[in-house]
Amino acid sequence: MFQATKLHHRFQNIISSVFGFVVLLPTSLFALFFLVLLACNGFSVFYNNLSVPAKSSPEPANLLPENPTGYKTVTKLASSVIYAVKEENPPAILKTHLPLLQKLKFSMVPVGKPLVFRPKQARLSRQILRTLRSGTKAEGFSSKVKDFFQSSKCKSRFFMTWISSVESLGDRELLTIDSVFKSHPKACLVIVSNSLDSKRGGVVLKPFLDKGFKLIAVDPDFDYVFKKTYAELWFNRLKKGNVDPGEVSLGQNLSNLLRLALLYKYGGIYIDIDIIVLKSFNNLRNVIGAQSINLETKNWSRLNNAVLIFDKQHPLLYKFIQEFALTFDGNKWGHNGPYLVSRVVARLTGRPGFNYTVLPPSAFYPVDWSRIQSIFRGPRNEIHSNWLHNKLEQICRQSYAVHLWNKQSRKFRIQEGSIIQHIISDPCIFCNSSKSSL
Repeated sequence: MFQATKLHHRFQNIISSVFGFVVLLPTSLFALFFLVLLACNGFSVFYNNLSVPAKSSPEPANLLPENPTGYKTVTKLASSVIYAVKEENPPAILKTHLPLLQKLKFSMVPVGKPLVFRPKQARLSRQILRTLRSGTKAEGFSSKVKDFFQSSKCKSRFFMTWISSVESLGDRELLTIDSVFKSHPKACLVIVSNSLDSKRGGVVLKPFLDKGFKLIAVDPDFDYVFKKTYAELWFNRLKKGNVDPGEVSLGQNLSNLLRLALLYKYGGIYIDIDIIVLKSFNNLRNVIGAQSINLETKNWSRLNNAVLIFDKQHPLLYKFIQEFALTFDGNKWGHNGPYLVSRVVARLTGRPGFNYTVLPPSAFYPVDWSRIQSIFRGPRNEIHSNWLHNKLEQICRQSYAVHLWNKQSRKFRIQEGSIIQHIISDPCIFCNSSKSSL
């Protein structure tokens, strides 16, 4: 009896085990299937990331010569498999009449190859090269300027550059030209501009010629102007595609270099086209102006290149041009302009062989760019009216010119009784335009 009961219990345990196995079988199979899927997926990921040798392709030509000493080199990215999209001709950043940039064209270029530019930066196109190469322009530019100076019997030589369109030349820019001849009636003015050296440009400038003023607009010939200077070396590298023009307008940086080269070749006075001349520069020679001073030391803290007055082949101009060519950076605003002249003069201070004068901010920059709105505002009350009156007297007494800082002030309108209203009323030769629209 006892043995029968024991057998019965064992039989019951076997039945329970079989029943449990049957019940749990689907769950076990599902888990096993899930593990198999995970294993397959892991193998697939591992396989896809294996380094598989790519098919060999023709090596693209290396267009870069060895970098000359003193020039920045471009770091090479070590990869023969990864490719990047290079922009052949990205859209223009700022308005310029130099046809610097065209529509986008893309090509696949190995990142590991020695590229001059990073993927999203500009590269000179054939059209740009045609514009920058002088071709037959050298004789035309040099003869035009030479004949102009010889026939005009200039008492002083002024230079300006204009890189935008004829339509962009507004009342403010014409006022600058106006102020030059008001204070220097016997001066010669050369505006280096390919847009103004045209029929439409001639119409814009004709009123000054009709008044008997000596003025010429001439298309730039960089090869001729830069010849036998460090600018020539830099420009040749630019044309070959070995200089990164950067994100700052190439036209703006060419203007920074062009003003230095023009003065080095011809000597004279360069002014930006947003400078209002108040009095004669005839007693100034080999001069650059400070934009700001250190209030504690009373020494200049920054210079500016909006007004430059130098003799032909002055050694300081040579150093400026050299600095431009050897330290060019197209991605930093001011690096090749105001900051450049500040760097060079700081290094040369106290060294013999350089004859120049640094004038205080009151000479050309009596109002800093950050406060330029103050001279466009009319009097708000008696105290403000007195301040405006005293500031105007100070400018008239101490300043040769006023920089309007067009980039910051263009949006401002001239209010009645403002400092700028009084200033522009005095040098005005042609007073037909509305002053409030300047």
